[in-house]
Amino acid sequence: MLELLHMHFMHNALLAACLAGIVCAIIGTFVVINRIVFISGGIAHTAYGGVGLAVYFGFAPLLGITLVSILASLVMAWVSLKARNRADTMIGVLWALGMALGVILLDLTPGYHVDLMSFLFGSIMTVPGNDLWLMSGLAVIILCTVGYFYHDFVALSFDPEFARVRGIPVGFLHVLLMLMIGLSVVVVIQVVGLILVIALMSISPFIAERFSPSPLRMMGISLGLNLIFALLGLLLSICLNVSAGPSIILVASLAFFGVQIVASSR
Repeated sequence: MLELLHMHFMHNALLAACLAGIVCAIIGTFVVINRIVFISGGIAHTAYGGVGLAVYFGFAPLLGITLVSILASLVMAWVSLKARNRADTMIGVLWALGMALGVILLDLTPGYHVDLMSFLFGSIMTVPGNDLWLMSGLAVIILCTVGYFYHDFVALSFDPEFARVRGIPVGFLHVLLMLMIGLSVVVVIQVVGLILVIALMSISPFIAERFSPSPLRMMGISLGLNLIFALLGLLLSICLNVSAGPSIILVASLAFFGVQIVASSR
């Protein structure tokens, strides 16, 4: 293990885990508070269409995921604002459409040799330096945006009607939050993949909510939990020679059920 820590790919893996942990702690807090976990899952799965587009037209898959994530975020923001009573149906359709489009475009690509498992379940051990730069840039954008609009996001999350009366642009903030979720998907995909993004974005904030009197404290506890889950998951994957992304989610899920059991017994 000590020898692995001196290797370049392990440095990239740890940095990617830290970036994903920071982003999921911040955005995941608002996802859990607003009870929009299903929407964040819809954006993540729709983004799979970006993989197919990128491979079919010959550009970087992460760029395709970014573009489709942004588009999916805007569409789901509009649906959740304008057709709230049918939002779950529309999100389910977009979820399926993105996955289907990605698979079909990959099938139509002549002679493609893409490791689909890396996009579905993550490839944290093989994160290249260029992707780390993109992840870092997106993480900075998310941090700055949430920091600037923090109090408005809190007002939107707990009492949107009061926020609207106070003159806070609720519609704009809702769309902005959806965009931040879409960018978070791009950051997290390298760590746990599209399938497991929803878990990493919701488990730690849900646990932290039990011990947090404020969203800011919730973000801090979530960040600590995410880093612990990432380190333990990486250690488990190395010891058992299994995939790192699912190992991280396994550790997080065990912690989630452990907290639930302890809370129920008390």
